[in-house]
Amino acid sequence: MKIVLPENIEGKDNYAFERYLSSEGYLRIAGCDEVGRGPLAGPVIAAAVILPSPCDPSIFLDSKVLSHKKRVSLHKKLVDMEAVIGLGTVSENRIDDINILQASLLAMKRAITEIGLSERDFILVDGKFTIPVNIPQTPLIKGEYKSASIAAASIVAKITRDQFMIQMHERYPHYNFIKNKGYPTKEHRAAIAQYGICPIHRLSFKGVKEYA
Repeated sequence: MKIVLPENIEGKDNYAFERYLSSEGYLRIAGCDEVGRGPLAGPVIAAAVILPSPCDPSIFLDSKVLSHKKRVSLHKKLVDMEAVIGLGTVSENRIDDINILQASLLAMKRAITEIGLSERDFILVDGKFTIPVNIPQTPLIKGEYKSASIAAASIVAKITRDQFMIQMHERYPHYNFIKNKGYPTKEHRAAIAQYGICPIHRLSFKGVKEYA
């Protein structure tokens, strides 16, 4: 259920959308983002976050511009402040079955389902696509810069996926997942060429399917 928001909201600050939606009567406003569309290995993971009120939204920035140490610190802060957090994961096998776009939307749907939103709530979604749920929502391109809730979700999703890939490094050390997190670095591609693929590689992706 896509809702078009007034254009004059954008650019005021990174909590302007949330304040506007609250003034319009929406009860809970969640930001939703995913991480892991580009890697050759591992799942895509999405997070949905509802920031508590009051809080300082200005501290939540796009995970890609933060250091690992800062992401960890902000993730801990979200847990400590009892932010509402939902996670959704779609495996590499499912990605191969339905493609990465559909897998990303499914991961976000699962994250939203986990926090139990209703038609009286609202979702701010990173990107240009809506999530396949019957809940009012607005997609925001580069939403991590426009919405603190989306930025918080990007942090949670990034931390969660990184932790998973670190665990996978212990199981499949040849690929150095602890460093590349499954992304197609030169080193990762060279490891695939030398050792072949492992069970968490995405068989439908260029750079992997040639070795399947």
